[in-house]
Amino acid sequence: MIEKQGGGLVFLLSVPRSGSSLLTAILQNHSRLFATQEMWFLLSLYDLPQSHVRPYGGTGILRQFFKGMVPSDVLEQASRSYALEIYNGLLQGTTADMLIDKSPRYYTMLEFIDRLFPAARRLWLIRNPLAIVASFKKVNQLRNGRFQLLEELGSPHFNMKMTDITVGLFRYAHYFATPHPLAYPLRYEQLVSNPTMEIEKLCSFLGIKYEPGMEKYGDFADTPKSSLFYSMGAGDPFLGEHEQAHQDSVHSWQHLLSKTEIELYCRSIGSRMFRQLGYAEALEQAEQMTGVRFEDEPDIELLSQRTQQFLQQSGFEWKAAYRMLEDQDADNREFVINATRHTVPQDLARMQVDQIVNDRRIQSLENRLAHSYEERNRLIAQLQSYQRPNQGLRSRNLFARKLGRLASVALSSIGKEKGGRT
Repeated sequence: MIEKQGGGLVFLLSVPRSGSSLLTAILQNHSRLFATQEMWFLLSLYDLPQSHVRPYGGTGILRQFFKGMVPSDVLEQASRSYALEIYNGLLQGTTADMLIDKSPRYYTMLEFIDRLFPAARRLWLIRNPLAIVASFKKVNQLRNGRFQLLEELGSPHFNMKMTDITVGLFRYAHYFATPHPLAYPLRYEQLVSNPTMEIEKLCSFLGIKYEPGMEKYGDFADTPKSSLFYSMGAGDPFLGEHEQAHQDSVHSWQHLLSKTEIELYCRSIGSRMFRQLGYAEALEQAEQMTGVRFEDEPDIELLSQRTQQFLQQSGFEWKAAYRMLEDQDADNREFVINATRHTVPQDLARMQVDQIVNDRRIQSLENRLAHSYEERNRLIAQLQSYQRPNQGLRSRNLFARKLGRLASVALSSIGKEKGGRT
């Protein structure tokens, strides 16, 4: 049973291609754990107030409703209630009482997760950044997808995969920079080199007893839970080729990536990131292969560009260098206020209600005014776009009418002359 503040809920966080499908395939074999390959559905809740074009219309109305009428705390409370219904609904009919939400791109809304479920545990799966890039390249070659690092990393055009391997990496590194009792970092390389020991330690963190053999996910292939797990078809396409963790891909980046790709990416994220994540050895190997000694600092301009691209595309809001649960003091105060709200005197409560209504009215009018201003500018631009070609057309029309009048006069004169001669 997932509790209101997230007790019993586990977020498996990593950038894509970090091995999260493997870890989830192992964890879902535990009798007390439920997991699917991907969820992502909290992203749709966070994305709900954004102004997307919908086939049935109403984009401006929905924007006005969510941004002008619904307070953010009410929307978050509703999101929490909905998420709890989904999570606990998934646990029904199973032996599990804990749930793993594995959604790699949750780095885009870490603040939202903290506000919704501050008591949830968080697993941070870490992998050598160069191996992540190599895995992206390998999978996209298999699927005939596009992953051209040299062309796309510094491109001015938005690219979500390039955002994953730059912004996503730094978002998680900042988020987990300070040790926390609800956070557990696990390196992919340690998991595949000694899966039994690593899963035992992970189970201890989750407060459950390790169940022998759960790391051999191939032994559970015919169980109903595994059938459900694989039914989504998401995640790592190579997972089913093996029955347990292996180390084949640990060093594959050295032959999957060219020297030019290695150099470009290492310059982009900087050498400090490798050392911070525990991959100083991989950094040394990359420097030996390329003959380049990489600077500590990342390409700040590139990270800023990729960050702004995503925020403009999504409408999301981030805090710079946000760390796990850094706003919990404020949240706890809010919980106390909510819990004691019934003790507020009636007159004061009436004043608070009036103030809330007035605040919403002001916010609604401000949004309508802003929307009207945007609409006015849009109409002006549209009118001007029509006027520009019409100016030339109008000039041509005036000239044509003038020629017509002259022709009429000339024809009339010719007619008179002919009539006089007869």
